[in-house]
Amino acid sequence: MIAAVVSAQQSDSVEGIWVNGDGDGWIELKVSGDELQGRIIGSPGDPDDPGDLQTSRLDVENPDAALRTRELRGALILSGFKNDGDGRWSGGKVYDPNSGNTYKGTITVVDATTLRLRGYILFSLFGRTEVWRRRVE
Repeated sequence: MIAAVVSAQQSDSVEGIWVNGDGDGWIELKVSGDELQGRIIGSPGDPDDPGDLQTSRLDVENPDAALRTRELRGALILSGFKNDGDGRWSGGKVYDPNSGNTYKGTITVVDATTLRLRGYILFSLFGRTEVWRRRVE
């Protein structure tokens, strides 16, 4: 029972809405079963936000031609992350809609408002880390 409480506390700290490293996307992180997933829910300049003028972006860089006309809003870009404990998640996939590439990934919760997402090819050494900030309403 203690393990369930600890696991719930750790998942609560990562769940929520985060601003990606570029500052151009809002990603909602949720735990579904034992897996952490992330979905694009909007961006600065989103047409659903009053006063903003940006139009919805399409997934034009997707390597699957059938998906290039889908809106990025709602797209699953993080999947398969398993909780390693201590705010660490690994074993997941990261889809980068700016390049159309998919990478292996790890997530580390730094504190209540900051996380590090590392995407890489083959080995973590060959990758890039982004710092994400929790979105403040």
